[in-house]
Amino acid sequence: MKYSKFIVASLLILAFSACNQPGPPGPQGAPGNTGNTGNTGNTGSTGNTGTPGDTGNTGNTGNTGATGDTGNTGATGNTGATGDTGNTGNTGATGNTGNPGNTGNTGAPGAPGTPPR
Repeated sequence: MKYSKFIVASLLILAFSACNQPGPPGPQGAPGNTGNTGNTGNTGSTGNTGTPGDTGNTGNTGNTGATGDTGNTGATGNTGATGDTGNTGNTGATGNTGNPGNTGNTGAPGAPGTPPR
C-alpha cells in the first residue's frame, strides 16, 4: 500500500484530464441587448450677422394720372337791379295851324217882318 496514494492520484489526474477536454461547441447564444442611444450633442453657436446689403435702386416715376372730369356748370347769377327812371323829355314843338273850315250852308229865309205901327 505504499504506492497506493500515487496510483489514486494518477487515476484522478487521468480522470480529470479526460473531463478537461473541450466538448463540441454549444448552440449560439441569443443576441445581446441593443446599447442605449448616446446623448444629443450641444447646439452650435449662432453665426455672425452678415453685412447689410446695398440700397436698392430708386423706382421709376409713376404714370401721370388721368385728367379729371369737367366740373359742373356754375349757378346762374342774380338779376341785376332795375335802372333809374330817365329824365322827362323836352316839350314838343307847337303844331301847325289847321286848314280853314268849310263854308257854312246858306241860312233859311228870314221870317216876315212886323208891320210898322
